[in-house]
Amino acid sequence: MRLILSICLCAISSLSAETAPRFRTDADGPVDPKKDKAGRDNKDKHADDTPQWYEPVEGKFPPAGSAHAISGELTMVDHLERRFYLRVDRNDSQERGVWDLPVDGLMLPYGSIWYHGEPAALQDIPLGTHLHGLFYLKASDDTSPPPPGPHNRVTPEIGFKRCLQLEDDFTFHARQKQLWNIESVDLELNKLTATLQENGKATGEPKQFDLLSSSRVYQGNGFVDLKALEKGQSVLFNLTWATLYGPGRITDLWIDAPSRQQASSRQLERHRNHLRERGLAGWIDAVDDESQIVTITFFGGVDPKLFEELTAINTDPMGWPLSKPEDNPGAPKGTIAVARESLMTYDPVNDRKGGNILDIKKIPVEPGSSGVQIKVKCDMLLEGFRPRRIVRFYPATWKVIALPREEQYEGRE
Repeated sequence: MRLILSICLCAISSLSAETAPRFRTDADGPVDPKKDKAGRDNKDKHADDTPQWYEPVEGKFPPAGSAHAISGELTMVDHLERRFYLRVDRNDSQERGVWDLPVDGLMLPYGSIWYHGEPAALQDIPLGTHLHGLFYLKASDDTSPPPPGPHNRVTPEIGFKRCLQLEDDFTFHARQKQLWNIESVDLELNKLTATLQENGKATGEPKQFDLLSSSRVYQGNGFVDLKALEKGQSVLFNLTWATLYGPGRITDLWIDAPSRQQASSRQLERHRNHLRERGLAGWIDAVDDESQIVTITFFGGVDPKLFEELTAINTDPMGWPLSKPEDNPGAPKGTIAVARESLMTYDPVNDRKGGNILDIKKIPVEPGSSGVQIKVKCDMLLEGFRPRRIVRFYPATWKVIALPREEQYEGRE
């Protein structure tokens, strides 16, 4: 009996090991291009070696914990294509010759951006802001040259291009319920010493940050002078020039909870306005050609309140871009516009089709996914309404207006 039980346990253990996803993580150590070229093309791999980095699969959300963390400063932005340069922070794993070199980041379609604790667009974040990112290796067919660097040098992180998440210091620490406790302030030397705390307990040693005469200090509903900074205050701040000459320079600092709440509230409204004019992004899971029903899963990094607006009713037929009446004018409805992987649409005012929302349901939340899925009965299926294609969805109560010309891809095909 014991032998049978032992055999069963071994079989279960072996099966679990085989079915468990195997991919490299940051816990396996820093990236070293001399050893594995950022996880690619190593001819000396053995079965017991560290597994390769996870490769994103089209039409599937990645598993939790599979991305590689890179932090650095935002030095270039192409917000239309959701591309950016991030000057990588210095760390002990780098040789001096590859300090301060950039990675060329490209937001995945389901990649999310956060600023001041709330969802954001890339254009919301000022250049020079220190950011924390989660990245995957670039696509195997990506032959674009690396960002220019002195003597053709590149950062060890150069292979990581596709970005799952990007967030500022404010968001990074607020998400983990962390605050900086001010230990001392020296306005003559423009230095601030603070210790990071989580649940009232220090998580490391004190660090000394640089203050600037232009550093913005927020308290309550307004600005205050640098003289308002005092020992014992629990604060959050954003940085620039991180790791160049120490931990970094403080650009913005929030002294109290009301000031932090105001910053978050302001960013949240900016996010809501942005999406109400551009639509909710997602990809098509399935298309029933006979019934003309399209199933869409929305991407994450979206204020949940916007999904509540899917159920709102608009019975006004004026301007409704459908070729035939919807089945139930009193039911929730909306329209779908085809989008590119950068989430840019073509001509959303005219190139939309849709109808009644037949179903809104919750599905398991995964990295990149909102956990919200809908089925839409369309009056007509467009060529771009295919599984795994990216789309934008406009609830019927959202007024669809022409975007600035540079945000429309129509005519560039």
